[in-house]
Amino acid sequence: MRALLPLLRAGSGWGWGWGWGWGWRAGPPAAARAPRGARAGPGPHRAMASYRTEERGQPRSPGYRLFFQNVAGHYISPFHDIPLKVDSTEENGIPTKRARSDEYENLFNMVVEVPRWTNAKMEIATKEPLNPIKQDIKDGKLRYVANIFPHKGYIWNYGALPQTWEDPHRKDKSTDCCGDNDPIDVCEIGSKVLSCGEVIPVKILGILALIDQGETDWKIIAINVNDPEASKFHDIDDVKKYKPGYLEATLNWFRFYKVPEGKPENQFAFNGEFKNKAFALDVIKSTHECWKALLMKKCDGGAIKCTNVHICDSPFHCTQEEARSIVELVSSSPNQESNTEDQVWHFLGK
Repeated sequence: MRALLPLLRAGSGWGWGWGWGWGWRAGPPAAARAPRGARAGPGPHRAMASYRTEERGQPRSPGYRLFFQNVAGHYISPFHDIPLKVDSTEENGIPTKRARSDEYENLFNMVVEVPRWTNAKMEIATKEPLNPIKQDIKDGKLRYVANIFPHKGYIWNYGALPQTWEDPHRKDKSTDCCGDNDPIDVCEIGSKVLSCGEVIPVKILGILALIDQGETDWKIIAINVNDPEASKFHDIDDVKKYKPGYLEATLNWFRFYKVPEGKPENQFAFNGEFKNKAFALDVIKSTHECWKALLMKKCDGGAIKCTNVHICDSPFHCTQEEARSIVELVSSSPNQESNTEDQVWHFLGK
C-alpha cells in the first residue's frame, strides 16, 4: 500500500526511442506550446516551447525550488522525464533539414541550471523527489562560485543533459575514476544569456574530463542550436577557430574555481585536452545507459530520487496526482525530507 515510498527514494523516467538501443514507450507529446498566461500553484511561470517552470519559495533562500511541468501542466522531473535526445516530432524553432541527418542526430536537450555571468550555484536536486532546481548549500550556507579573474561568475550557460547519470560505482575506462553521481554537465557557449530552468536543444561539440576529488566529472561543450552562430559549429576544432581563447579560459576556470574556498587546483584527464564530438557522444551514450540501469533499479542509486511520471516501465513511476501531492508537500518543507515522506503517505492514504 505504501507505494509512494520507493518513488521518494528512487524514481523513473519516460518512454521513448532514440536509436541507442532502448525502446521506451512514448510519453505525452512535447511539441505543443504552453497556453498563454497559464499558471499553476502560487509561483510565477516562465513559458517555454515544451516545458514550464514554477517557483516555490524565495530566490536566494534555502527553501527555494524551481519545479518543472510539461505542456499539459503536469509536474515532471527534469532529471528523468525530459528526453535526452531532441524528439524528431518537436519543432521548437529547430532546423528540420532532414538531409543533414548527421547534424540532427547530434541534437540533445539541455536543462539550464546557471545562466552565464551569475554566481549562485543552482543545480538539479538529485536527492529530492521530482528533482527541482535548488541552490546548493554547503556548511549551512548558500553556495556561490567565486569570480575567477577576469571573469564574472560562470563563463557559459551551465546545466545538464537529462536522462544521464555518472555512476559513482562504475570506473570510467578512459579516466580510471568513478563518476560523480550527477547528470552529465554541459557548458553552452552560445551568445545568449539563458534563464535558469530553460530547456534548450544543443549541438554537442566536445568534452573535457575534470577530475574532482578523485571522481570523473565530465563537462560537455555544446551550443544552442538556435544561436545565430550555431551553423558554424560542428566539432571542438570549430570552437578553437571561431571562439579563440574560450577553451583555454574554460580549462583555467575549472582548474581554479575552488581555490578561493581553500581547496587545491582541480586536475584533468588527458592533460586537460578537450576531446572531440565523437568522443563526447560515446560518453553521453555510456551515461545514458547508466541512467537506464538506475531507473530500472538494476544498480545502487543510493540517495538518488528517481520519481517520475513518464517512464511507465520503471518501478519508480508515479501518477500525475501523486506528483502534484509531492510538490505541494515537499515545497512546504523542502529541508525536512523524512517528515515529507510521512506527510505524503498520510495525504495519499498509502
